Amino acid sequence: MAQLEKEATSVANVRKVDMKLEIVIIPVSDVARAKEFYGRLGWRLDAEFTSGGDFHVIQFTPPGSGCSVIFGKNVTAAAPGSAQGLYLIVSDIEAARAELLSRGVKISEVFHDASGVYDGPDEPYLFGRRRINGREPDGRSYRSFASFNDPDGNGWLFQEITTRLPGRLDPGMTTFASANDLASAFRRAEAAHGEHEKRTGGGRDANWADWYAAYMVAEQSGAELPL
Repeated sequence: MAQLEKEATSVANVRKVDMKLEIVIIPVSDVARAKEFYGRLGWRLDAEFTSGGDFHVIQFTPPGSGCSVIFGKNVTAAAPGSAQGLYLIVSDIEAARAELLSRGVKISEVFHDASGVYDGPDEPYLFGRRRINGREPDGRSYRSFASFNDPDGNGWLFQEITTRLPGRLDPGMTTFASANDLASAFRRAEAAHGEHEKRTGGGRDANWADWYAAYMVAEQSGAELPL
């Protein structure tokens, strides 16, 4: 018993090591075609290596992402097109969809799920398999989607997240991945602050910057929003 307690105490005292997901491998059949497609999405080309005719690897990173994708020749035994349900988190799904359309990429209409129904003919995604056209009626975070595929059929999903569930982010580590994400957060804070000013008498709030900051941090970390 004493040994078990000693081991438990030792494990509890070990410093947690960050484990950052940085690479997802995408199986493709035509490397040049895949390179053209992912480059057309506006993703950053990070690396390309070849070794004779037997090995070829390419790495792309989506805008604002800490995780990259790799594909190529002899980098995976998975069947081309077998990667499904790959999530791309966006703060404005209509804007993200419009950008892909402007780049000549075929993408679905925005849709939402049928309240967690886990059957039906539509391709699998986290909240169910029955798609309903249009944004989630109440504008809830996590609930609006759009989907597209690469030339091999690997399946991607845009998921709109504006407010994280509680505990998902450290409020002391609030960050924005890009200027676009920050601008979107400002716009949402501006709209909410307008309602705040109405509730407090309609006058100008001299401390609007503090209110914006508190709102944006709370929204991102999933904390209670200021009124």
